[in-house]
Amino acid sequence: MNNKEAKNGLPPNYEELKKSANRTSNWRERLGAVEELGQWKSKQTTDLLTRIMISDAVYKVQEAAFHKLKEFGEDIELPSRKKGDLIKGVTKILLRIKKSLPEGHTFEEFKEKLKKMRIDVYDTYEGEKGADFDKWLENTWASLPKK
Repeated sequence: MNNKEAKNGLPPNYEELKKSANRTSNWRERLGAVEELGQWKSKQTTDLLTRIMISDAVYKVQEAAFHKLKEFGEDIELPSRKKGDLIKGVTKILLRIKKSLPEGHTFEEFKEKLKKMRIDVYDTYEGEKGADFDKWLENTWASLPKK
């Protein structure tokens, strides 16, 4: 195995990486943390990667943690992709944002307000939907009842 060596098996910026791995509003930062943590095999990095693999809201991040753990030689299975809402009550959240905007607002105005008010929701769905995010969000916005 080609893991970096340190006296305790942890990267020097472990606490920073741990914070990044827990940042719910930035799946790209979590993915980067997984990539870096996956270069250091220790109980702490293995435990953190296992938690990410099991519980991250963005499947791409879960998969990356799974692959790093496999490289460590862990006997694990990739969790299946979550069905239904990634964030509990997302429809209510989106409806609340839509109703807070003036009647006749544009999709772009809705998207911007979502990003400002609930970056965690925006980021999670953007990470999960990828290239289909705008289409999904616009369809969802259009299907929400008006005031």
